[in-house]
Amino acid sequence: MLKRLPLFFHHVMYNLRGGFLVRPLAITLVLGCAGALLSEAEEAFPEFSAWVPKALFPSHADPQVAQVILGGIAASIMTVVSIVFAILLMTLTLASMQFSPRILTGFVRDRVTQWTLGVFLGTFSYCMAALPAARSSPYAFSPVATVLGAMILAFVCVCLLLVFIHHISQAISVNHIVDRIATETEAIIDDLMPSPQRYPRIGGPYPLDRSKWRPAAVNETSGYIRYVDRARLLNLAKAYHVQVHVLRRIGHFVPAGTPLLLASKPERLTGEVSRQFCAVFDIGPTRTLQQDVEFGVLQIVDIALRAISPAVNDPTSAISCIDQLSRIMIRFASRDPVEPLFFDPPGVARVSIPWISFEGLVNSAFEQIRLYAKGDVAVSLRLLRALTDVASTTQNSDYRESLVAAGKRVVAGCAERLTESEMRDLKVRQETLESCAAISCQ
Repeated sequence: MLKRLPLFFHHVMYNLRGGFLVRPLAITLVLGCAGALLSEAEEAFPEFSAWVPKALFPSHADPQVAQVILGGIAASIMTVVSIVFAILLMTLTLASMQFSPRILTGFVRDRVTQWTLGVFLGTFSYCMAALPAARSSPYAFSPVATVLGAMILAFVCVCLLLVFIHHISQAISVNHIVDRIATETEAIIDDLMPSPQRYPRIGGPYPLDRSKWRPAAVNETSGYIRYVDRARLLNLAKAYHVQVHVLRRIGHFVPAGTPLLLASKPERLTGEVSRQFCAVFDIGPTRTLQQDVEFGVLQIVDIALRAISPAVNDPTSAISCIDQLSRIMIRFASRDPVEPLFFDPPGVARVSIPWISFEGLVNSAFEQIRLYAKGDVAVSLRLLRALTDVASTTQNSDYRESLVAAGKRVVAGCAERLTESEMRDLKVRQETLESCAAISCQ
């Protein structure tokens, strides 16, 4: 159990940024404790009550006024919380049906929503925690300073409700959704690939001879690989004097009972040692953006595919998605690829981890859209423009070849359904892509 603590803390910190549990619950508990502690402190130090203006509480000794105010705020807050939850559930349902179920991850990570729910529930818990302090026996006591805090929180809740409604009205816009997904994906690229691309790259691929390696570290839980603790995996490989290769990359599904690694000395990875190696993988039922760049791309692709489907027929939204995909690809192409090999000591390769390549990400970003947009000139033209934009920003000849090949597939697919006159603009755009790639090569 202790071996999984680093991964557990990472999982908790990731969930702290997303979900309707951790942050709202923390805010609720903090405000609830504040209500209880403030009322007790006010009773222990009566001079606190003297700070409250007489205009708000003419009688600082009447507990009924405090009871009415605290009870009224608590009751009204719970009514508004019901409205907030109804708006939220309606938004999630609408987004899931209209765009893609996979984008719900971004909605539940929205901080405005989390703070709104947390402050509303926290205000309720604050009032309920402070309410017992307002009593008539054995002696009359009215926590007027605590009641003033409840009134301030109620005003904050009113302001947050307006902010929340305005935010939700913007959050369900397709342009806002794809921009948010692209921003989050770029942040993952910056985290995984912090160095600008050096071309030609220094060093080589250092291929490992894995012909005699054997499977090890059998997975116990079915799910998607969401995160790999690379530092701990390297430390374990060094501690047990083995070389390991991760069989599946981030975002791939791993059924229970299948091996996670290839090991140079698999006999050393048995029993408790095998469980230690398994503990470096975060495996769950859904993909996340912790280290999965492709997942961000696929979310935008899902929205684009639904937009150009015959049932929706919204090519403008698909074009917006393609624009954001080109932005992600430009960021990815401008960075050094993630190192697949980890050495310790220097010169001794200990760990090999596969990562998605530029060509693989290009296929994930544009190939499905290309297949569904064969009969749509506007979407196909924007695909070619996006490929041209990416090609103009990179000096990597392999990247440019992948982009030119993708452009040829776009034009070839459209030739199956479009007339010669409709193909004229596409061919011009293809020539622009090829010339841009050739200029960048020089």
